[in-house]
Amino acid sequence: MDLETGVYQNRVKKDSWKTVLTLAYQSLGVVYGDLSISPLYVYKSTFAEDIEHSETNEEIYGVLSFVFWTLTLVPLLKYVFIVLRADDNGEGGTFALYSLICRHARVNSLPNCQLADAELSSYKKDINSPSPTIFGSGLKSTLEKHRVLQKCLLVLALIGTCMVIGDGVLTPAISVFSAVSGVELAMSKEHHKYVEVPVACIILIGLFSLQHYGTHRVGFFFAPVVIMWLFCISAIGVYNIFFWNPHVYQALSPYYMYKFLKKTQRSGWMSLGGILLCIT
Repeated sequence: MDLETGVYQNRVKKDSWKTVLTLAYQSLGVVYGDLSISPLYVYKSTFAEDIEHSETNEEIYGVLSFVFWTLTLVPLLKYVFIVLRADDNGEGGTFALYSLICRHARVNSLPNCQLADAELSSYKKDINSPSPTIFGSGLKSTLEKHRVLQKCLLVLALIGTCMVIGDGVLTPAISVFSAVSGVELAMSKEHHKYVEVPVACIILIGLFSLQHYGTHRVGFFFAPVVIMWLFCISAIGVYNIFFWNPHVYQALSPYYMYKFLKKTQRSGWMSLGGILLCIT
């Protein structure tokens, strides 16, 4: 029995590692493909016409520091410590969390605590859930007493879902259009305006037509492309760092963010909207 148990545990560990590696490979084609492209047009969007470059390159260092710490803190604090812990039996998303709240508190307009619901597997997984805290119990009673708060919660869930849908529609369009606009370097302006929009539309139609095959297949299809893309821009970046400015690592200091805002003042504060593009 002990030998069989040991063999079974080793098989489970191998399967779990295989699953993790498969999901990591798929995430390269879905998640990191977006994150690796977004920082490319951050500098172009951040530096407005009224922000001038100095000989010390403090403005460039400041924007690079903003980009680095935004990419570091937002995924680390928001996704790792908050988003990944907020799930409904492994399901994430705005409506999944809203369904979780409605299942544990009577905040839904429709009855959701039926006897048939208890037979669902997702409900059975909540048996080992931790006991509610004092804060959670107080928040639950407050939501159940006030109908206004329940409607506000529903509106927030709908707004969050609409924002996700809007981001899913606008982000590919902006990314593809920005990538296609690079052909203007190899074409004249007269021909470029007739090529940019049609080519972007054809690429977007092709991308959205692949969605019905499933995210896992799309991730497997784009993962090799993203790996080659990350390798190329990494090699180009390392070469340019050693060739042009080996001291660019100083931008990792948050002090340059303070110097950027102090020097540019209002125009620098207004340009921070362009830095958010690195995480879209």
